[in-house]
Amino acid sequence: MKEFDIEERVQTAVQNFESGFNCAQSVFLAYSDIFELDLDMAKKMSVSFGGGVGRLREVCGTVSAMAMLAGFKYPVTDQNDQEARTKNYAVVQKMAELFKEKHGTIICRNLLPAAEAQKTAPAPSERTKEYYAKRPCSKFVEEAARIAGRMLKNELD
Repeated sequence: MKEFDIEERVQTAVQNFESGFNCAQSVFLAYSDIFELDLDMAKKMSVSFGGGVGRLREVCGTVSAMAMLAGFKYPVTDQNDQEARTKNYAVVQKMAELFKEKHGTIICRNLLPAAEAQKTAPAPSERTKEYYAKRPCSKFVEEAARIAGRMLKNELD
């Protein structure tokens, strides 16, 4: 696997978010090149997970992005390979637990301020200076990117 600096990738993920990508894309795109994924394909793969999956405010998009990255690091290519599936699920659970230890939950609506948590219409919020000031999502992107980096460097095994 390609060498990388976790903190540089964390900063890339935050910059992705602050430039307009959703939470899931921000984390996933920060590491997609490690798996030689085409950038446009990576954007398409991760877009629907933003806002807690399609803005439903369910599992935080950053957690979904970590899980997607785990699928590339610990793939299950044979549907009967229970050992590989167990490894993948164990890593996903470990990352989710680390995120939860820091933020109390992995559920988007519980991470957001109450007024924002109720907004589930499909139209995303306009990205303005005020948006970034009131939303805690940058810190979730930061933490998820850090956890994903640790996973990719085998620090969670």
